[in-house]
Amino acid sequence: MPKDFVTALCIKKKKMKQIFFFRLLILLPFILNSCAKSSIPYTQDGDWITRSQLNGPARSEAVSFTIGNYAYLGTGWDGLNTRYADFWQYDPVNDNWSQVGSMPSSAARSDAVGMATDAKGYVGTGYDGFNYLQDFWEFDPNANSWARKANFPGGTRYEAVGFGIGNFVYVGTGFDGLNAHKDFYRYDPSADAWNEIGFSGNKRYSAVAFVYNNKGYVVTGVNSGTAQGDFWVYDPSQQSTSWTELRHIFNYSTESYDDGYTNIERWNASAFVIKGTKYGDKAYISTGENGTLMVATWEYDFLTDLWKPKSNFEGPATTGGVGITVQNRGYIATGRTGNGQASQSDYLREFHPNDVINPNNN
Repeated sequence: MPKDFVTALCIKKKKMKQIFFFRLLILLPFILNSCAKSSIPYTQDGDWITRSQLNGPARSEAVSFTIGNYAYLGTGWDGLNTRYADFWQYDPVNDNWSQVGSMPSSAARSDAVGMATDAKGYVGTGYDGFNYLQDFWEFDPNANSWARKANFPGGTRYEAVGFGIGNFVYVGTGFDGLNAHKDFYRYDPSADAWNEIGFSGNKRYSAVAFVYNNKGYVVTGVNSGTAQGDFWVYDPSQQSTSWTELRHIFNYSTESYDDGYTNIERWNASAFVIKGTKYGDKAYISTGENGTLMVATWEYDFLTDLWKPKSNFEGPATTGGVGITVQNRGYIATGRTGNGQASQSDYLREFHPNDVINPNNN
């Protein structure tokens, strides 16, 4: 075979290898991406589903509590000059709202605290547009009526937190117009009396609280413009060490588990608990604000004391909504998306933590 022909053939093969290698480099990211998609199962981190809108006026800074199979929502602010005293019952089975007995018109307020025992609901503290409040009210669902009870002993304040465990309810933290607080009190309905139980965490207001296995959890909130990152659980059965600190909700440790905790801290958020999910019982925090209004949703694992990001809230960025836990289902209701009356919400959205996002149901 002629030498010139062999040389030409070798040069052609070399150029073909170079072209193939260059094309491979271009296609490599697409090939790897396709392999990753086919080899790693696609999982979704939850779906928000729009439910029946509140029958009453749109509002923010309302309260909610659950008694038996029903959730109750009331009070709040219209974004201008009106505070509400009305209350509404939500039936999750039939997805409908019905109005129940209102608080006295003189008790209209926003930024109050609401919680319940097994049989009755309670609302106290808050702001009526002119004054910070310390009055305390009991709702009897059987009589469909409200009765005034002993004043909250910690003084006037708003944006406190509360929770109910067994036959007692607990109220603490908040803001009195000048200072944030870190006190906590237990109310005994049978005696219509309060006693102080203290609080081991930082001062704060606009925090959230939720209950799981007869323990109360307090997290998030703000003080002097700084979001609070400590996290506490109250166990009423442990009299000597009732409050126990849990892991912080920001990148606090030298370990890797909290490296991604970039946007859990917030205030004016909403929280709820869902039991019996595919992956166990979990708590959820969503919406709120921290410089800007938020949609980030986080899931808390009671067993591991760890947080995991979930699907963003599928409504507009919202603050001042309420979290609802009823019949092992979790919801966020009402809130506001900005300033003024037009920004107030009457929406109710349910979170399904293990479902695939469906953009058509929001």
